[in-house]
Amino acid sequence: MSVNIHEAKTQFSRLIEKVESGDEVVIARAGRPVARITRLDAPAKPKRLGFLVGGGSVPDDFNEWGSDQIVGLFEGDS
Repeated sequence: MSVNIHEAKTQFSRLIEKVESGDEVVIARAGRPVARITRLDAPAKPKRLGFLVGGGSVPDDFNEWGSDQIVGLFEGDS
């Protein structure tokens, strides 16, 4: 569908309804196309926390890894 600028200004809401239903609107000046209005797809859903659930495991002794070195750092042992 092609409309001139004046019609686009006066019928903007109607044109948007057409675009929402899947039509494409071309706006022309003096018969020459200058712009195109098309429907935007829904924005992508943001990634949520927890998307890696089940993708790995934490060893049972994780909290004890490097404990000797950490105690040494706090107590001044090298």
